[in-house]
Amino acid sequence: MVLEMKVPSPGESITEVEIATWLVEDGDYVEKDQPIAEVDSDKATLELPAEESGVITLKAEEGDAVEVGAVVCLIDMDAAKPEGSSTSVKEEKEAPKVEAPKQEVSKETYATGTASPAAKKILAEKGITASSIKGTGKDGRVTKEDAVKAVPSMGTAPEGANRSGDRKKLSMLRRKVAQRLVSVKNETAMLTTFNEVNMQPIFDLRTQYKEEFKTKHGVGLGFMSFFTKACVRALQMYPDVNSMIDGDFKVSYDFQDISIAVSGPKGLMVPVIRNAEDLTFRGVESEVKRLAIRARDGQITVDEMTGGTFTITNGGVFGSMLSTPIINPPQSAILGMHNIVNRPMAVDGEVVIQPIMYVALSYDHRIIDGRESVGFLVAVKEALENPVELLMDNNVKKALEL
Repeated sequence: MVLEMKVPSPGESITEVEIATWLVEDGDYVEKDQPIAEVDSDKATLELPAEESGVITLKAEEGDAVEVGAVVCLIDMDAAKPEGSSTSVKEEKEAPKVEAPKQEVSKETYATGTASPAAKKILAEKGITASSIKGTGKDGRVTKEDAVKAVPSMGTAPEGANRSGDRKKLSMLRRKVAQRLVSVKNETAMLTTFNEVNMQPIFDLRTQYKEEFKTKHGVGLGFMSFFTKACVRALQMYPDVNSMIDGDFKVSYDFQDISIAVSGPKGLMVPVIRNAEDLTFRGVESEVKRLAIRARDGQITVDEMTGGTFTITNGGVFGSMLSTPIINPPQSAILGMHNIVNRPMAVDGEVVIQPIMYVALSYDHRIIDGRESVGFLVAVKEALENPVELLMDNNVKKALEL
């Protein structure tokens, strides 16, 4: 019996996926539940497991866009497993470098201005002249295929210089991210406001309690729990920052779902901490750790990245001093954390060295005014600089569940 394997639906709004990588070769014997492919949607990369054991016949190529429900491979369940063979998994091997034979410079002339209409349009978009392309058509005519393959000149290379390059199609996820980022810039009135935070009070708390916290709860006491709790408090004080635009309407929420930007193998992922207002410091740290591991291992689901009313991103882990984070649509604001550097500060009339972080709030001015945006960031700053009173209700042990 031959089983037709169809593309399952990764999410409610997803109608098409792209075959990113086949993990098996055509004709391999696969075991049930063995990952056979990685598929990209516009929200995540997911593994496609074999539904039954048998010999597989591939029906789609890598890079193909296929509709949800379409047949991508066949599995012959009656085929016997080859003796002494283990499940075959495709290994990507680097192609050996072969030195191209030296060729004499051809005296053949290039076609000058003799390109098909379709080729002319493509060349114009690339900024390439037809006279610089060697046509493969009749009498040296430049064809559409020639134009598609043409690469703009990067100038004359110095003698003996290695100037190789690579042309690789962006994944569906990356293409969708690019579209969303451009739409944010074009469709929102995005502004950014900045402030600075003295991190010494949080440093002191972590120094005193981090070992006890980790021993009891199995997770570290990081900065993200403080920032998440501070943002939840500020969002409750300034609900416009926790709102979104839907046509001519403003949609506000009485809960705080905090999206956190994490780096995964396929690029930036933004999983969501649901109902962060109900979580303790331990709850936030545990959820951050869980989502970060799932993103790193490529196991994050579409549902775990759907929604969110506000986003926190931390460019400081990569060394960023200051940046203007871009809004995560359809949200209206995003907080950017940055690196912590010892800087001179005026404290009680004296100059002292303190660990300072610059923070940035990018917001959509269509729905958030200057008073709300600046007030929100000041509220975050106040909570981080006075965490015992404003985030822990003057009871550190109880807040940290120690």
